[in-house]
Amino acid sequence: MDQLTLWMALGFLFAGYSVIANDSIQTLGTWIASNNERFKWTTMWIAASSVLLFTLWHGWYINGGDISYGRLDKIPFQEVQWYHASAPLILLLLTRVGVPVSTSFLVLSAFASTFVLEKMLVKSIMGYAVAGVFAYALWIFVARRLDERNNPVKEERKKWWRVAQWVSAGFLWWTWLAHDIANIAVFLPRQVPWDMMIGVSLIFVGGLAYMLREGGGKIQQIVLEKQHTRYVRSATIVNIAYFLCLYFFKELNNIPMSTTWVFVGLLCGRELAISTVSNGSYRLKNVFPIIGKDFMKMMIGLGASLGIVLTIHYIIVPNGL
Repeated sequence: MDQLTLWMALGFLFAGYSVIANDSIQTLGTWIASNNERFKWTTMWIAASSVLLFTLWHGWYINGGDISYGRLDKIPFQEVQWYHASAPLILLLLTRVGVPVSTSFLVLSAFASTFVLEKMLVKSIMGYAVAGVFAYALWIFVARRLDERNNPVKEERKKWWRVAQWVSAGFLWWTWLAHDIANIAVFLPRQVPWDMMIGVSLIFVGGLAYMLREGGGKIQQIVLEKQHTRYVRSATIVNIAYFLCLYFFKELNNIPMSTTWVFVGLLCGRELAISTVSNGSYRLKNVFPIIGKDFMKMMIGLGASLGIVLTIHYIIVPNGL
């Protein structure tokens, strides 16, 4: 194995683990929170792996070997160097301490030009704002009519909500994968051969098994500290809202964006809406510390991303700008 192949392999492994351990909680977090006491993690792993493998191989088949679904059209393949592989390593370290870092910024910034990074940032800011406003408007309506603690789902209806949640989680998982798989595929050839696809599939499925066995890891705490995310009805509504937001931006254009920012914006708008209509102790003064903490963690990730791209383009390879 030559040095370039080694950096490509290390970068792919670091990115693969970080994406599964960090970003996948955006889509599977509420599903895990409301099902991990009812189903074995192996059952959930089989279900999530089925969608993952379908998305991966479907994209590979219809796009002539490109598993990124066209998200890397503006980021051509580059020979992977040590500084490319260091980006997902930094992401891995931040993930382990529970920081909800944008994988798109932190990983793709090592490969993208400052022009593409600027477009990614603008689209992500718009995603955060749109998701927040949409969630606030939706939950102002929902929170007035649903009270998970005092008026829970009736037992005879729970099974239908459970089915709805699994179906919505499946569509959300598929939509998210079709977008964020680019954060891992950036380390691979743009046309992945079939034998490499088998290895990629095994690594993804293995990482998913580890994440589910751990109950979501440290990033799962961001989901658990929000109101009612363990309830199947609320979890289903979160899934549907997030799916609609991601699908809209996925179809908007092929520019990658931070799905982390969309997810945090969605939860932010939801928490603000719940506190607005709440008659109990959960008021705005309880929400702002949670929102502020999440936002500061996002800024840490953005700062790390900008530091990486500026270091690469202005110090390490200044002629590559």
